[in-house]
Amino acid sequence: MEERYSINDILSAIDDLQNLRKEKKINTTMTNKPIPKQKSDIPSNTLKLIEEAEKTIRSKLLSE
Repeated sequence: MEERYSINDILSAIDDLQNLRKEKKINTTMTNKPIPKQKSDIPSNTLKLIEEAEKTIRSKLLSE
């Protein structure tokens, strides 16, 4: 059996598909956001190295 669809049916189906794709994009971008790390997630020795590097960079920038 051959089914016949009107232009309005086809356009409506296309709109529905586009809306589904937009919803999927929104959901995937929301779930793919990186979770911000807390200080407790970074080892203390690494934090000390980062702080020392920042101090060095700041002092070099101020001395210029």
